[in-house]
Amino acid sequence: MDKNTLKGLYVEELKDLYSAENQITKALPKMAKAASSEELREGFEEHLEQTKGQIERLQQIFEKLGEKPGGKKCLGMEGLLKEGAEVIGDDFEDAVMDAALISAAQRVEHYEMAGYGSVIAYAEVLGEDEAASLLRETLEEEKETDEKLTDLSKEINAEAQGEESGAAGQEVDEDQAEVQPKRKSRKVA
Repeated sequence: MDKNTLKGLYVEELKDLYSAENQITKALPKMAKAASSEELREGFEEHLEQTKGQIERLQQIFEKLGEKPGGKKCLGMEGLLKEGAEVIGDDFEDAVMDAALISAAQRVEHYEMAGYGSVIAYAEVLGEDEAASLLRETLEEEKETDEKLTDLSKEINAEAQGEESGAAGQEVDEDQAEVQPKRKSRKVA
């Protein structure tokens, strides 16, 4: 396939997405394991299954094109997933870790949405209607995942802030076993 044609570019971009999706299948179990929120963990596990379906759709497209899906490594996704792995290694507290994982996951989702948007446009111009339909299905899944992460982040970010406030702004009175606010020192002028 001549890479210097729209069809050649289309195939190369599909290979890039195929590589990206395969890299994601290796990263999602690690992200699920690092999550403390049950809902976030389940979301990562659900998205792993969804990603496997997305890979199958890409394989269908390659088969129809008479092309092999491999042979290209998505360096953009590799970088995003490396950043995500660094987050896991940062040893944040529970909700703070979950907030960081959501941020890393949303970067991945946005990268994928951009890629799928481009290949859908190429497929439409090339008259690849069946492929465009399969790719739109994947794009919609990516958008839904992003929206779920956004919704979940509202609760988790508040928890992360609460952990921070709770750790710094309260002390335990051991005699009364109650949590009381720490007193802030005031400077007298």
